[in-house]
Amino acid sequence: MLALHPQYIIDDTQTQQAVVIKINEWQGIMKQLELLDDIEAYDKAKKTNNKSISFDQAVKEIRNS
Repeated sequence: MLALHPQYIIDDTQTQQAVVIKINEWQGIMKQLELLDDIEAYDKAKKTNNKSISFDQAVKEIRNS
């Protein structure tokens, strides 16, 4: 779990309007989002009934197209 230390920017009515976080925390968030995207793509691919091909075969097909 990422440790976040947000700071909030508030308006005149004390309503939170924005969040400021350290750059290393932002980078951690972005890495986690990329991992979630990969998991989602994997799950979606597993639900299809398409046959699998090897990496080498995929490269050959891409080069021949």
